[in-house]
Amino acid sequence: MTPPPAVRPYRPEDLDDVHEICVRTAHNGGDSRPVHADPDVFPAAFATPYTHLEPESAFVLDDGGGRAVGYILGTADTPAFVADFRAKWLPLVAERFPMPADSADTPDAAIVRLLHDPERMILPELLPYPAHLHIDILPAWQGRGHGRALMRTFLRALCERGVPAVHLTMVTANTAARAFYDRLGFHEIEVPDPGPVTHLGRTTRD
Repeated sequence: MTPPPAVRPYRPEDLDDVHEICVRTAHNGGDSRPVHADPDVFPAAFATPYTHLEPESAFVLDDGGGRAVGYILGTADTPAFVADFRAKWLPLVAERFPMPADSADTPDAAIVRLLHDPERMILPELLPYPAHLHIDILPAWQGRGHGRALMRTFLRALCERGVPAVHLTMVTANTAARAFYDRLGFHEIEVPDPGPVTHLGRTTRD
């Protein structure tokens, strides 16, 4: 009998699944492939740097057969992570995703610019929330309580490490995601000129 789905720590063999999950959920929660010419930039910016730099803060939803169908990734210390992203991660992917010309105005170019600007993650208003996270689940596995289980596991791990609070950044247009975060006790963090995104935070305690 196949075991039930369960949250477990990330393993290196989950990397391809994490990549796929990110691509298939990166466009406001939906598939990025119809919108982006090279959607591989999304994992390079928002998923695989976490599994590479801080795998101990990564957890996946296992379908019961060893396949990851969702994940929660993050860092306990955003400023330290940003420094490592610049020094250790960006050199690995900069040739694959070179900085676009100033005149480039495409969906892909916008994400590549984010990739090359990890310092955008450091805002004074977010410093009281030193950890941050990304959570994504394949559509077929959403709405079954798995997101809550992933979040609970991640928050507990941070709390056990003495991290007091966590934040995330989401596309404001993704109203379904906002409703999910609201149910989990996240509140909005006001920052100047947030653009198309909203910053949310909460303590790591249950």
